Amino acid sequence: MSHEKLKREISTETQAVHSGHTDVPSRDVVPPIYPATTFERAGDGSYPGHHMYARISSPAYEQAESLLRTLENGYEALLFSSGMAAGSALLQALQTGDRILAPQFMYWGFRGWIKRFAEDWGLGLGFYENPRLDDLEKQLCERPTKLLLIETPANPTWELTDIRAASELAHRHGALVAVDSTAASPVLSQPLSLGADVVLHSATKYLNGHSDVIAGVLVTRADNAFWQRVRSARTNGGAIPGAFEAWLLMRGMRTLFVRVRTASANALTIAQALQKHPEVSRVLYPGLPDHAGHAIAQKQMKGGFGGMLSVRFAGGQAKAQAVAARLRVFKQATSLGSVESLVEHRASVEGAGTFCPDDLLRFSIGIEPVDDLLADLYQAIES
Repeated sequence: MSHEKLKREISTETQAVHSGHTDVPSRDVVPPIYPATTFERAGDGSYPGHHMYARISSPAYEQAESLLRTLENGYEALLFSSGMAAGSALLQALQTGDRILAPQFMYWGFRGWIKRFAEDWGLGLGFYENPRLDDLEKQLCERPTKLLLIETPANPTWELTDIRAASELAHRHGALVAVDSTAASPVLSQPLSLGADVVLHSATKYLNGHSDVIAGVLVTRADNAFWQRVRSARTNGGAIPGAFEAWLLMRGMRTLFVRVRTASANALTIAQALQKHPEVSRVLYPGLPDHAGHAIAQKQMKGGFGGMLSVRFAGGQAKAQAVAARLRVFKQATSLGSVESLVEHRASVEGAGTFCPDDLLRFSIGIEPVDDLLADLYQAIES
């Protein structure tokens, strides 16, 4: 290896693997857990350790926040007690009369919460068709908008929104842009580098990756008045993670890159295989050339197209639910982005008013050998 290569900056992937290494005398390779809730002042009243009270800041989660800031190439990251808490802080940072534009297709639970919150707190709310920039521009022109929400790929049908183009439109009309990048993870996409102002993750999903932590994160591109209100919402609302949860999240992120890349490779193989099955009417996966957002995905997702895909079955709802019931390696469970493969009939979960087709199963592809996953799918479909 050349001297110049040895001098180059260490990659974010290596930083993730080595995250949490400390320079204390014991030189821990794995970061310790910091359960303290309060921190001692010096004689002059100052805080030598830079922490006063864990609801404001703590070494329990500053290491994870530092890594997430690096992974997203942002100014600052804040951990929250859940992805919903992180999303709620964005809403709480708005003021009465402000307007939100949200995608028509997005995580159902957050969509419902936005509608209730907007109504209760006197916020304007509009929905745009995710992939259609013309529809987005039309709605931005109709009335002033404070916050544009983007989810891409969008759960559970995986529409793609062009982050750079949408951000340029929003900024032209004076709106801030927040992108839910949970399904992509910072391994595959960095929305802040594409022009977004804030990126949101349900850290429960790919960031943790082991189905044992509930957490959320927001990362901002710059400090501003809006971000200060977000910070205030977390500090005063107390939606912080516990010390052990923050430690588990840190543990999970050490294998983030290898997990996401393996899941993405598995998902692409499965999508290509199921696309040819006679009992499958359609596979929804951004990595397939016939996906409507494939060109956008190629432009803003680097190194893979994610581990999430949805399958629609020619036999309708009955067939879809029968397949889910017969799967053995795949587990029927809510959530996504973990090491194990999961399946869910989303229309049943979302209930009345859902936009999700009733013949659709959502798959979170894990890191198991892909041959095991394909064998399980084939036996369930063909039984």
